[in-house]
Amino acid sequence: MTLTARRTAPVQPTTHCARSGRAERVHAAPVPAGPLLPIVGAGSPVPLVTGAERPYANLDYAASAPPLQAVADHVDELLPYYASVHRGAGYASQVCTRVYEGARAAVAEFVDARSDDVVVFTRNTTDSLNLMAGCVPAGGEVVVLDIEHHANLLPWRHRRVVEAAATLERTLARVEAELARRPAALLAVTGTSNVTGEQLPLGLLSRIAHRHGARIAVDAAQLVPHRRIDLVASQVDYLAFSGHKLYAPWGAGALVGRRDWLDEAPPYLAGGGAVREVGLDEVRWTSAPARHEGGSPNVVGVAALARACQVIGALPEGSLEAHESALRRRLLAGLGDVPGVQVHRIWPDSSSAVGVVAFSVRGYAPGHVAAYLSAEHAVGVRDGKFCAHPLAARLGFPDGALRASFGLATTADDVDRLVTGIDTLVRNGTNWSYDVVDGRYEPVPDPRPWPEWVPSDVGPVTRGCQPGT
Repeated sequence: MTLTARRTAPVQPTTHCARSGRAERVHAAPVPAGPLLPIVGAGSPVPLVTGAERPYANLDYAASAPPLQAVADHVDELLPYYASVHRGAGYASQVCTRVYEGARAAVAEFVDARSDDVVVFTRNTTDSLNLMAGCVPAGGEVVVLDIEHHANLLPWRHRRVVEAAATLERTLARVEAELARRPAALLAVTGTSNVTGEQLPLGLLSRIAHRHGARIAVDAAQLVPHRRIDLVASQVDYLAFSGHKLYAPWGAGALVGRRDWLDEAPPYLAGGGAVREVGLDEVRWTSAPARHEGGSPNVVGVAALARACQVIGALPEGSLEAHESALRRRLLAGLGDVPGVQVHRIWPDSSSAVGVVAFSVRGYAPGHVAAYLSAEHAVGVRDGKFCAHPLAARLGFPDGALRASFGLATTADDVDRLVTGIDTLVRNGTNWSYDVVDGRYEPVPDPRPWPEWVPSDVGPVTRGCQPGT
């Protein structure tokens, strides 16, 4: 499908500039009052080990964001009409087909796609980048940095890794030198680090890649929920992102980009919907995006993703950045006053960052701190290596760190409760006992009740990404 939806007044790309390069540790800044948008479950009470309840302070948006209320409402509107997509003559099927195909224009407008770009719906960013790996021309090499999330390290068949330098400026020079040294088909980079929140200058990286005959693909899983991106202005060729990080956790993601590679690549999922005609000895595949969307599509997830794009896209220009920047400064100032806390950064000269902060507490395992914050303060943070093991080793926490991440419903009180919890831990220790159970720190005993619909025994962890990773 060729896309024509465009904003009449495109938001300028925020990947090129945000704050000055001065040190981030400043006095606590005022934070805009209240959440920017209503979020399902925001501030819901959760139990503490003491038997009391407190409103949940969710500081783990970088892993998965709860749905916008507007998105949940839209899903409720759609569900009574749920039916087959594309090949059904019934009224409900026609409704779902229009919703599904109309979602492409909403996603395209959200990222300011070019008129001839294609929107392919996937499961998430990892799925999109694996699809992208099959679109790189045969034998084409892919250049990546060693700071990437595993989703942007593992899929590439012919990968050349550039080791990040001590500064962002020198890192960019290394990328250019590697592309000049030997031709590559693609430069694949993150839009913003999922560990530290630091942004990369995508416009500059696009120009570097194109200067040396390469295209550029961006893992925007962390960038898109925090900053707007303009594909036209930034000259990014391919963009991948996830609904579950964009307040639409119904299992859909997107790959947006140039048509030619997507039309020429083998179908990502061979099956119904990806074909024009099938015989026993020959198959004629259709063009993108259907070429890569075999099987019954996730119409509910796609509808949720599109509505999230529309709602977030309607926020006043700069409001999200101002909200997060104030919260980030407040957190950095607070943590800077707590003895033994180290905030992790990749580059001292990176001047732009989103609402993601990684830190360590001297003398405490990250999992211990995270369990304590949850059990005694009702604060949710992430601990581990954030599926970025090479970067964790580079930054000096091979056994993991803590990560606080902000979202549309984060408040100054959430930040202050985190800082207070860390300060109390450092000065007074915990008020409860904690031990490692099935690979994770847990309060022992743990008297907190679960909702009645939660299984009482889930068995051993079976996922490949074990606790702490």
